[in-house]
Amino acid sequence: MKPSSRIDIETLLNHSKTERAIADINKETIERRAFLPKKCKVFSERFTVLQDQPEYRFTIDQEAEKVLPGIIDNRVQKIVPGTQADEQELYFKKRNIGIVFSGGPAPGGHNVIAGIFDAAKTANPDSRIYGFILGPEGILENAYVEITESLVDAYRNLGGFTMIKTGRTKIDSRKKMDLSRATCKALNLDALMIVGGDDSNTNAAFLAQELKADGIQVIGIPKTIDGDIQVKTEDGEVLCAISFGFHTAARAFAQNISNLCTDAGSDIKYWHICKVMGRVASHLALETTLQTHANLTLIGEDLADYVDQDRLREAEKRGEIDYTAYGMTLRHLSRLICDTIVKRAACGKNYGVMIIPEGVLEFINEIQIFIIKLSTIIAEFNEVHDVDFHASFPSLDARLDYLRRLARGISDREASPMWNLRDDELFNDLPSFFQEGLLVERDTHGNFQFSQVKTEKIVMDMVTDYLDILREKGLYKVGINADAYRTAMEREGLDAGAFGGAIFKNYGSADYLLVKETIISLKTLTQAVVGAGLIEEGQALPEVVVDIFKKSVPKFKTQTHFYGYDGRGSDPTKFDCNYTYNLGLTAFSLIANGATGQMAVIKNLEHKFCKWEPLGIPISSLMHLEERKGKLALVIEKSIVDVNSNAFRVVTALRQKWMAAEPGEDCYRRPGPVRFTGISEEDRPITLMLNSI
Repeated sequence: MKPSSRIDIETLLNHSKTERAIADINKETIERRAFLPKKCKVFSERFTVLQDQPEYRFTIDQEAEKVLPGIIDNRVQKIVPGTQADEQELYFKKRNIGIVFSGGPAPGGHNVIAGIFDAAKTANPDSRIYGFILGPEGILENAYVEITESLVDAYRNLGGFTMIKTGRTKIDSRKKMDLSRATCKALNLDALMIVGGDDSNTNAAFLAQELKADGIQVIGIPKTIDGDIQVKTEDGEVLCAISFGFHTAARAFAQNISNLCTDAGSDIKYWHICKVMGRVASHLALETTLQTHANLTLIGEDLADYVDQDRLREAEKRGEIDYTAYGMTLRHLSRLICDTIVKRAACGKNYGVMIIPEGVLEFINEIQIFIIKLSTIIAEFNEVHDVDFHASFPSLDARLDYLRRLARGISDREASPMWNLRDDELFNDLPSFFQEGLLVERDTHGNFQFSQVKTEKIVMDMVTDYLDILREKGLYKVGINADAYRTAMEREGLDAGAFGGAIFKNYGSADYLLVKETIISLKTLTQAVVGAGLIEEGQALPEVVVDIFKKSVPKFKTQTHFYGYDGRGSDPTKFDCNYTYNLGLTAFSLIANGATGQMAVIKNLEHKFCKWEPLGIPISSLMHLEERKGKLALVIEKSIVDVNSNAFRVVTALRQKWMAAEPGEDCYRRPGPVRFTGISEEDRPITLMLNSI
């Protein structure tokens, strides 16, 4: 390249190559926007109608019957082709439809808007779609934007909720209900579509009940990357296998975790500890381990059902029953993790990748008890004193002092049965950062915020402490490759067999050699070699022997990672693009046929696209009483991992293989990036694929 004079910055910035290179919109974005999602067969019909499906039964909560009388008799509705001329008038009429995103973002939300926009405009070009800005707060403040074709086209198949933003405001009071009604009437809305998780769809049910008399329909859309909105009938029929955004987030996490697997196997010195989102359920952890074959994955639902058979047998020998054997403790969990680390180190693999779900602590008995008690104490304090607990006690010391006084009956007049001296003693034994985590402010729904607790630090600190004990006992060693050992000894002219028998406990019978448990220092190594008559007393150890011993001493190094917000903001997979677009089409069909209080879902997601079946499910049938902020509230139940499912059983069966605690290569899988195009791109989550068998 010939030397040239330096180009001035204005010319550089205006150069065509610069403009192409740094343009906001690149070729991939243009390609994504142009992609046309597939439509379920029924949506190719000129118009659709709803057909009740009485065979799908649910157990109805008595409280739901009492507070949602206007929508409690809803039935599952299948979307089918319309045939009668008199059905067309309702379908094709001009409508005003509002849409709101509620809660955290999930990949595919923009395609929900695209689906309902395309369907509404096709049915009647004069229909208008309004997007409420910043979530439910936009409804309360009448802040909206009219959604136009150019706006929709700018966001088709793209991730995030950036078109209209989102928020976590809950419409949970008479004043907020009245404000919502006023906004809907001011815009002359025929229908309101709420895209959100379990709490948001619960809100949709109450709004549907509230606005029914005004002729305003409300439809919910199941959104959450956690994958904890799943719908089964009383007979076990799956009507909604997963919420949208789950597949994309799992794939985004899996690609990054796979990269760490590659790094771990290359650098061979780190354990990568990967915490993935999932406040209550471990669906994302399960999917990412299926995607990556990480060496160890904790599934909270599995830990909840844990029974320690060894402790039961030991107690039986003593003629006792060990009730602590029923349920996982933090201490025992750390021992199980250490077992994997020690086994891998023994075959030369002092590295690995571990996946921990964000909410794993909720499945640990002792922690769950603390969470329940502290949540109730905080809720009761707020109600009794009509002030905020966290504002009243801004520091950790102040909160601990309140608990201490509560246990001794100094606060609130008498000792609380909810917090006794034993609780106080156990709680004070926890590290201060963990105490702080357990006392964090609850979210707007009264839930414990696991994302603010350093779960991985709590678990791994205990693991590190126990590994130190195992190292001191000579039980945690790095295996030495037998061939490499013999080559090194022969190069120095030393008798590999003689030294091997003195140093290793398994010399001659294994590919990886383990230093004897009694040899834990250079001093004890010297004693063993002198005792075998290989060197004289006071003679220095051969340098090669010292080097081999040092290689056998494990250094436990970790790198921690949290995967959550990056997955929420990822551009959607082809699966989620198709899924969400059809959810938008489904929502319009429900609205166009007069439905309200229904959740738009796609049945048969676990099967190929040709079997997908759009439905409307009565939200009221999914609701039950659950404790929130210390009180019972009517909510949609979250779906946790089914430990009897095919997907979980496969992971259980392959745990030892993926642990790879034996000589040879690891079993890491490369899921690859979310490509969006190409015949090798996945058509559905592995979890669903396995559960369809």
